[in-house]
Amino acid sequence: MFEDIPVDVSPMHEGERIRSANMFVELAGPKSIGAELVQVKDSVEDGKIEVIGPDIPEMEQGQIYPFAISIEIGGGELEEELEGVIERRVHELCNYVKGFMHLNQRDQIWCRVSTEARDAGFRLEHLARALSVLFREEFPIIESISVTIITDEKEVESFLETAREKYDLRDSRARELSDEDVDVFYGCLMCQSFAPTHVCAVTPDRTALCGAINWFDCRAAYKMDPEGPIFEIEKGEVLDAEKGEYEGINAAVAEHSQGTTERVYLHSIFGYPHTSCGCFEAVAFYIPELDGIGIVNRDFRGETPLGIPFSAMAGQCSGGKQVEGFSGLSLEYMRSPKFLQADGGYSRIVWMPKELKDSLIEFIPEDLRDKIATEEDATSIKEIRRFLREKGHPVLERAAAEPEPEAEEEEEAEEITMEEAPSTVPVVSSPEMSVPVAGGFRIILKNAKIYAESVIIKRE
Repeated sequence: MFEDIPVDVSPMHEGERIRSANMFVELAGPKSIGAELVQVKDSVEDGKIEVIGPDIPEMEQGQIYPFAISIEIGGGELEEELEGVIERRVHELCNYVKGFMHLNQRDQIWCRVSTEARDAGFRLEHLARALSVLFREEFPIIESISVTIITDEKEVESFLETAREKYDLRDSRARELSDEDVDVFYGCLMCQSFAPTHVCAVTPDRTALCGAINWFDCRAAYKMDPEGPIFEIEKGEVLDAEKGEYEGINAAVAEHSQGTTERVYLHSIFGYPHTSCGCFEAVAFYIPELDGIGIVNRDFRGETPLGIPFSAMAGQCSGGKQVEGFSGLSLEYMRSPKFLQADGGYSRIVWMPKELKDSLIEFIPEDLRDKIATEEDATSIKEIRRFLREKGHPVLERAAAEPEPEAEEEEEAEEITMEEAPSTVPVVSSPEMSVPVAGGFRIILKNAKIYAESVIIKRE
């Protein structure tokens, strides 16, 4: 089937990571632009394979290039609502190709080609040919298919505009429905090759973390392939409507995560937040000093108020982990009326990158739009606190409603009893903590929380 492709093509290569030391070139990613788009067309030139721009032999090692994948499909049983579902499989099928790594989705894709693949004679036209064959195998309803790979910068920029318009149309359609309108939710396991215990719960009010699949997409995918990675979840009893806890989701997550996760809150980052895969578009994170929540998206290059960039934060909560105070999100979920409703929604958000805020501005309540800080307003906890006070952010009302601790003055030390403190945040909380011990060994504590009856602050 793949005799004319110089590298192996098989599901066994899913999950392959190409590190910098083994990389020939990087395609799209955080330092360039890219997108992928599947479109159903009435007329498709079957078997057409095209590369627009430099192919692997014309590229320089260690460089980064813009990158886009355009797939057109035709077939009597194909419907436009299947585009998003089929498009999401680009991630999985690209990773079948040995020496080619594909991460994320839509206009967030990040790909690499290994030096081993380059040395074997791999070219982007081989990737296009592999996708053409694999999509036919995965979706028998596809009767004709053409695949175009684009690396020319101007062509990618033009394609990116078209793709984003298509994404927006798909997302706006999904906003017409709410969780209360349906009896069935959906689960998605497509990211388990990278996050084995992650189960994505998709409801009308909460799109998949990748942002590429909404409830309508899942419904169409399940009808087309009931045995595939997307499955039905009976809603069952509503255990907590505000937090978004459902009997059916808990049961499905427990089953498909091998018992690693037993409870999930769809609309809170506290208690039992939704697990995070690695393809999420943004991360919501708790800032205990402010009792507020910050959000950082994948495109942001600076540091968050916690002093770490998106990549480090994503590493802490990805892989299917359930980390209290952190949760991966899709950008579309931030447009939902149920967005973190159990935590206060936007009235609890205190910081986010300006570009992200601007893209969401019409979905942020008008009275809060100038009260949420961005990197242009503040970067440190101290600066954000000052900004919140100047703007009168409602998160300050939460702090004022808490009882003030009765601090005892001492010459040498000040003791703050945690039971009296205005917050129940643990002294130390970390998704992973490393402790060196004797003999060259190291103890690693997962999801560690250290509590103390009191904290003594001594002046040196």
